[in-house]
Amino acid sequence: MEEWMEEMEPERAVLVGLHASVFTAEEDASWETLDELEALLETAGGECVAKLLQSRSAPDARTFIGEGKTQELTELARDNDATLIIFDNELSPSQMRVLEEATGRTVLDRSALILDIFAQRARTGEGKLQVELAQYQYILPRLSGLGKSMSRLGGGIGTRGPGESKLESDRRHIRRRIDRLRRDLEDVRRVRAVQRRQRKKAELPLVAIVGYTNAGKSTLLNTLTDAGIEANDRLFDTLDPTTRKLRISETQEILLSDTVGFIRKLPHHLVSAFKATLEELAYADLLLHVVDVSREDWREQAETVEKVIAQLGAQQIPQILVCNKADRCENPDLLPSGQDIIAISAKYGRGMDELMRAMERALGRGRHRVRICIPYADGYLLDVIHKEAAVFATDYTDSGTLLEIECDDKLYGQLRDYEVSADA
Repeated sequence: MEEWMEEMEPERAVLVGLHASVFTAEEDASWETLDELEALLETAGGECVAKLLQSRSAPDARTFIGEGKTQELTELARDNDATLIIFDNELSPSQMRVLEEATGRTVLDRSALILDIFAQRARTGEGKLQVELAQYQYILPRLSGLGKSMSRLGGGIGTRGPGESKLESDRRHIRRRIDRLRRDLEDVRRVRAVQRRQRKKAELPLVAIVGYTNAGKSTLLNTLTDAGIEANDRLFDTLDPTTRKLRISETQEILLSDTVGFIRKLPHHLVSAFKATLEELAYADLLLHVVDVSREDWREQAETVEKVIAQLGAQQIPQILVCNKADRCENPDLLPSGQDIIAISAKYGRGMDELMRAMERALGRGRHRVRICIPYADGYLLDVIHKEAAVFATDYTDSGTLLEIECDDKLYGQLRDYEVSADA
């Protein structure tokens, strides 16, 4: 399939955005977001032949960009032999249909393009399940309004995933399929929960690499662990998470996990569908937030990532800001500094020792290695200790059970009264 795609001429597309005063930052379009949309198009295998940015106070209910601009768009697509028109904003089904009829071209929005890329990238069974669920959730409310874009026979951008026969099925069939996919993904979540319990029992902290798409997360994982995963200079190159063991010091071993990259205007269907994968962030002991500081807009990208982290309920987890590609930063003096901010070059392996020391330092915060003696009358505490602490030694004395443990602040607060001196 991929070889066949490579032989095809790339689809020519006009990219369109609407800047409106009534839009939120997430809804709005600009030349910068159109540039990112072009990168997405290239990732999907298409070619941008023209861009159009319209400014108006509010979107037009019928054509989104207004009648005059729609005529201009039609001529622009015709003059550039474009077969595809992609909007940076989200369109309603009726707007999509009206624009297709007016321009004579297939019309997609940003969400459909991202879903198409995810459909190309998914390799594992879990990844395919998540993408299919997201696509059906996107398609279901649009069935009655979609035109050409839902009738093409899997021959180009926006058509990968569920085939034509499935898209023409009635809503009840699609809802049944969505229910089945959710059940299958719930099974995946249960398996992950078991894996988390096993990991906690083994006392290996989980460090998750997060960041904007194409920030260098996979390259960092490869550099630190020789994971050997493919790391290309393209958006959404990693969909299926990879986890490897890494010894960061003589006494500390961790599990280091790569994650799917985030992006502005990430379709909420994808965040929902990838919950089984992304919820791992909420159970991580530490987040490495990788940013590409060679980009002028890296702060905006970092803010996008922070919003998704908060959406997943992982905003309280300790973070290290990893300033990747610092060697390509035009003004290194403007980079942020601090104990939890490390400048690196993942590609050339620079800053790795400093990063591992920062990880060891961050994971050691709030940890207490102590000797405690639990009276036999309070034996119920032993179950809690073995579940929530690392136990290094156990002895039985006349006074009770003597243990050497490492625990977090919360458990230490409960056990403080049982602490004994090292020579006791």
